[in-house]
Amino acid sequence: MRSTISHLLSPTPLPPPLNFRRKTPTSLLNNSRSFSSRRRTWISQTEIKVSSSSSSSSSSDNQTVTFAPSPTRKDDDDTDLPQSASEIVRSFYKGINDRDLAAVEKLIAKNCVYDDLIFPRPFIGRKDILEFFKKFNDSISKDLRFVIDDISAEDSLAVGVTWHLDWKGKPFPFSKGCSFYRLEVKNSRRQIIYGRDSVEPAIKPGEAALVAIQGVVWLLQRFPQLADQL
Repeated sequence: MRSTISHLLSPTPLPPPLNFRRKTPTSLLNNSRSFSSRRRTWISQTEIKVSSSSSSSSSSDNQTVTFAPSPTRKDDDDTDLPQSASEIVRSFYKGINDRDLAAVEKLIAKNCVYDDLIFPRPFIGRKDILEFFKKFNDSISKDLRFVIDDISAEDSLAVGVTWHLDWKGKPFPFSKGCSFYRLEVKNSRRQIIYGRDSVEPAIKPGEAALVAIQGVVWLLQRFPQLADQL
């Protein structure tokens, strides 16, 4: 009788603790999902493996719960990048309007070429371009702002824009222009790698421009060596 009571009052041995270990999965038992979008693949795997032993003196390896690594992503294209090309260009104009060159800097590739046709040569490199826009902002009033009239959105790496300048909400004279931007994808981000601006001239020659073109063509036909000077 005494031995029976002692047995009932003795503490029940606890099972060994769970051991959580991360390792490369060898098989899929539960919750295996695969998502694919064009060339991008997401793989989510969870493996649960539990083993136990009847012996109370077993080691902690007798019970394990194993989880597969976190899902991996392959960014071998720009299908789902954060911003579209047209959004990048809109942000570019917004940064110029807000005088926020730090924001503009992030949108321009380091080796970008910016060709404003009213200047004799293009601006080459991010530093040169930012210096140009700093001078531009310093030379005009904050009330003069770019307004996008139309922008293309079909191409993920090329954007065409028509725009004009507004002065306190009203169109500014001789300020209409059109621009083209080409973008590149680097480190999963779109950036402007090339830009060209064509601005409305203050003096509009009309048909006289055709006469001037005819004169240049005549000179090139008469003196072909002049083509080397172009």
